[in-house]
Amino acid sequence: MKPAALIVSVLAMLPATGQADSEARQSPWGGATEIHQSYSKQKVVFDTFSGAAEKLTSVLDRASYISVLNGADPFDNRIVIVLHGDAIPFFAARNYARHKELMLRAQSLSVGDVIEFRMCMIAARMQGFRPEDIHGFVKMVPMADAEIVRLQQEEGFAYMQ
Repeated sequence: MKPAALIVSVLAMLPATGQADSEARQSPWGGATEIHQSYSKQKVVFDTFSGAAEKLTSVLDRASYISVLNGADPFDNRIVIVLHGDAIPFFAARNYARHKELMLRAQSLSVGDVIEFRMCMIAARMQGFRPEDIHGFVKMVPMADAEIVRLQQEEGFAYMQ
């Protein structure tokens, strides 16, 4: 395809702008104002307990984006994803084939020491999992709730769900 034809085909896919677009919006206040913000030194703990793959994917996406916005600097930025409840089986070695793409993504985020996964040992045991049953990039803590509180009170982490 010639460059001119490519440009025309791309432009044809874009939404039309102008009066018809503003009428379709029906916004008497106009469009939102962008705030250009920079972020650094953020410490975040994600409380992750859902058994829905979409919810875990959302947490991974948000954690990754926060890391990027903070420069992905392990000296300047820390993100801990605390796993408990129905999120635990995703990280079980025996479920790897079923959740391979999700686990490859999670493990890749743990490289670089910015994003870390911690799992509730009590909840894992109640579901029949021992530390050796869980993927090696996950660290086990005695209790998810106590770890979340400790991260907030002792290390100044912000809570996210």
